[in-house]
Amino acid sequence: MRFFIELSYNGKAYHGWQNQPDAISVQEVLENALSTLLKQKISAMGAGRTDTGVHASQMFAHFDFDDQLPNNIIFKLNSFLPKDIAITTVFEVKDDVHARFHAVSRTYNYRISTSKNVFNYDYAYALQKSLDVDLMNKACEILLQYNNFQCFSKVNTDVKTYNCKLMQAFWTVEKDELIFTIQADRFLRNMVRAIVGTLINIGLGKLEVEKLHDILESKDRGEAGFSVPAHGLYLVNVEYPDTIKITN
Repeated sequence: MRFFIELSYNGKAYHGWQNQPDAISVQEVLENALSTLLKQKISAMGAGRTDTGVHASQMFAHFDFDDQLPNNIIFKLNSFLPKDIAITTVFEVKDDVHARFHAVSRTYNYRISTSKNVFNYDYAYALQKSLDVDLMNKACEILLQYNNFQCFSKVNTDVKTYNCKLMQAFWTVEKDELIFTIQADRFLRNMVRAIVGTLINIGLGKLEVEKLHDILESKDRGEAGFSVPAHGLYLVNVEYPDTIKITN
């Protein structure tokens, strides 16, 4: 039987979601906890690959187990996990459902702190400069006109296509933070952080809004802006069709 597990994690201590040969990952810690609790080797496939230091307020993974799950599995699993990883739900899905390939969209937030805050310096990018949010949102409208985002992708990546279907991209102001929200069917490595860096350059007046067309059409990472730090980035939502669940 195949099960989905919904979790959140603080990415500060981890080298991303995916297993690494010489570094600790969220996937490794989760698999170890599942294997200990279920008393057999368990592999978990995540909905995506968050990078080193990136957080997730909602992530999904699937795993296979051919026996009845223990009672109170969420409580027990959380007991095995460290304080920076938390399980929210566990539910059965159809046998052919894949956490990565059946996701229809993913949404990220990037948080910028506009004033010195001793409580969030690990969880938002501190940038105490005046940014023109209206210009940054005009640039977001340009992003939504394009499908190819190679200019924002990490180089030497092994993807077959640089096309992504963007559904949303916008900035909001919440007290002393700027929040960037972006939703797409898929994301390239480093894509969100490179987009944010480019939009910051527009907000600072270092780059004209219309120049974003040239950057996107160049398909050249060197033309785009800097990559913002990972600690301000959060995977906040992964959506699936309702049909993945088993209904009684």
